[in-house]
Amino acid sequence: MDDTQKTAIMQAVDGLFDGEIAFLAELTSHPSTRGKEQSAQNFMAAELTERGYRTDRWLIDVNDIAQLPGFSPVIGNYDDAVNVVGTHDSRSNAGRSLILNGHIDVVPEGPLDMWDANPYAPHVDDGWLYGRGSGDMKAGLASNLFALDALKSLGFAPAANVHFQSVVEEECTGNGALACLQRGYRADAALIPEPFDEDLVTAQVGVIWLEVHLRGIPVHVATAGSGSNAIEAAIPLIAALHDLENRWNRPEGRHCDYGHNHHPLNLNIGRIQGGDWASSVPAWCVFEVRMGIFPGQDIDEARREIENTIMEAASQHPFLANNRPEIIYHGFLAEGYALSQHKGDTAGQAISALERAHQSVNGKALDKVAITATTDARFFGLYADTPTLVYGPKADAIHGFNERVDLESVRRVTQATALFIADWCGLEPL
Repeated sequence: MDDTQKTAIMQAVDGLFDGEIAFLAELTSHPSTRGKEQSAQNFMAAELTERGYRTDRWLIDVNDIAQLPGFSPVIGNYDDAVNVVGTHDSRSNAGRSLILNGHIDVVPEGPLDMWDANPYAPHVDDGWLYGRGSGDMKAGLASNLFALDALKSLGFAPAANVHFQSVVEEECTGNGALACLQRGYRADAALIPEPFDEDLVTAQVGVIWLEVHLRGIPVHVATAGSGSNAIEAAIPLIAALHDLENRWNRPEGRHCDYGHNHHPLNLNIGRIQGGDWASSVPAWCVFEVRMGIFPGQDIDEARREIENTIMEAASQHPFLANNRPEIIYHGFLAEGYALSQHKGDTAGQAISALERAHQSVNGKALDKVAITATTDARFFGLYADTPTLVYGPKADAIHGFNERVDLESVRRVTQATALFIADWCGLEPL
């Protein structure tokens, strides 16, 4: 592309940007927490169909994906888990194909009285759009779609097949993206505009979720010493897991992309429940664990180390030594992924194309970062040999109160995405 074409594409994004903000506000108004994504997906499917894309909307069947690499275990069924994909079918197929992926699911909003405004009544203030999911990652879905719209407004379409994916389950398993692979969607590269401040993610950690179930001996609190408190029994087990966390974070064991980060792997005890009555020694306790692992770290070996750590700590407890904890896996069982180590020339070519697009929009080089979270990039990168670029707008308070996304950053990412599509896929007349 010459400078005139680049300028025309960026101006086309500008011309549609009010519509993009309105679209993002409407999408954010749908409270698409896990199990409640259907209205947002209906909206997305309608928008894709109206634009003339070949639209595929389907219920995920766990039986179709349960034996695939990257599957994360689930509790319950997926009767309400809906994916949506809109496909642009190129006439010429002269360029390189692309997946534009984003997730529609959002995390729970928490106590509403701790928000400044209704999280599902989006509003704009001082250049930020507020609402649950505005940044993570409905702004990314909007930038993907409106990048294509900008090219269309100029009379062009990608000169290769493009699959626009709106998936569920990213926040807890990633099985929505896996279901897209099972359904046959493939491309030469993928772009996921997660909100990482317009940086390119070079590596992401893997994540393991598990529940630890403990039992105790219930007695009246008047004779508490004769029982066994299942809640208090969790304390040394959690301490042992933190010791494991510290060992995994030692400098000699860190993945090369994380050499600068003194603590890239984070353990979180995300929820704990137990007991039935304030004056009874609790007979049960369940605590939920999230643990990070490095790219390339063997996930089965990591599970064994976690389990051994829990069981060794339990063996030092007078009751748990003979009443072993039960460990149940559900949710993330995710490997890490490093774009920086993706084999073959295609990854380098995709990175270079995004670098050119970012430079054109921002007038500066594209920064790169290794993140301590996970994204759906691992599915395409690890299981479909598809280099996956994670590059999205600046957002604030994602997963927190008063989540918001910087609209000027959304504009820039949309422009960069449109330029990247034009470079990577090439263009053909409508």
